[in-house]
Amino acid sequence: MTASATGNVHPIGRASSAPSLAPMMALVAEGMNQVNAVILDRMQSRIPLIPELAGHLIAGGGKRMRPMLTLACADLVGYAGSRHYKLAAAVEFIHTATLLHDDVVDGSGLRRGRKTANIIWGNSASVLVGDFLFSRSFELMVEAESLKVLKILSNASAVIAEGEVNQLTAQRKIDTSEEQYLDIIGAKTAALFAAACRISAVVADRTEAEEQALDVYGRNLGIAFQLIDDAIDYESDGATMGKDAGDDFRDGKVTLPVILAYARGSEDDRAFWKQAIAGNRVSDEDLAHATGLLRKTGAIADTLARARHYGQRAIDALGMFDNGKAKAALTEAVGFAIARAY
Repeated sequence: MTASATGNVHPIGRASSAPSLAPMMALVAEGMNQVNAVILDRMQSRIPLIPELAGHLIAGGGKRMRPMLTLACADLVGYAGSRHYKLAAAVEFIHTATLLHDDVVDGSGLRRGRKTANIIWGNSASVLVGDFLFSRSFELMVEAESLKVLKILSNASAVIAEGEVNQLTAQRKIDTSEEQYLDIIGAKTAALFAAACRISAVVADRTEAEEQALDVYGRNLGIAFQLIDDAIDYESDGATMGKDAGDDFRDGKVTLPVILAYARGSEDDRAFWKQAIAGNRVSDEDLAHATGLLRKTGAIADTLARARHYGQRAIDALGMFDNGKAKAALTEAVGFAIARAY
């Protein structure tokens, strides 16, 4: 799933200025106006609660990185049509629907610094509006008139759901392996990144090799992105992350930093982790202790190192494409994903 594509190697480093999404945002600004128009149009319904609830999350300050990736990859492969606008909107609807469902499953109260939809309107409304957005995304896929695109995005939707169920079954299980965890995030996070990038090559009628290169880029970027999220759950705060610090810890989620710290810890450390992940040690003091153990065992540092590794694989996958603004923007997007932890 994450095999490197052949091409030039472009090393990731800590640049003198922090990496940014600004180059990508500038590259796709005009196209995102088209995408946003589709999103606004297709989230409407004769049932007022639907656009009200959907709009709360869609307009909630997210960077819309996934649809931007679709547009940037379309630019990279020289696509001059317009089908990618609806597909980028479909990608955003899939992502938004999964967030609505995730917040219900996790009982989350804060996202991007705002109350979650399930807190405001309740779990039932959040689940049903998520279903509505999934349905809208499939309408948009069909309108692209490409069976291959439909197959890629519909498969990604199924894989995301599998990943969420896999994560649910692993919740509060301290013996979750690193292999299983990478499988979980490869499904629940990286699959949509990969699909969002690959479909641009499909609508542009590019080669299978270019499709696969964009898939590899998106998949590895998605894994790196999630690993950084895992790390900053313990090292950041609500203002920075847009969610409550320590949410993963209190929810009993066994993320990579925890897996590494548990494997490396003393008998007492492992006893603490067992109690914490079981939900018996969730105070602020327990969170501080957990963070101390993560630092002591090098679990945070090694999670960041793994994220940089996957980020490098993403950048290497772009080696077959010509240099230019699109390639530079996609490369810097990887740097941005990694730099969020610093």
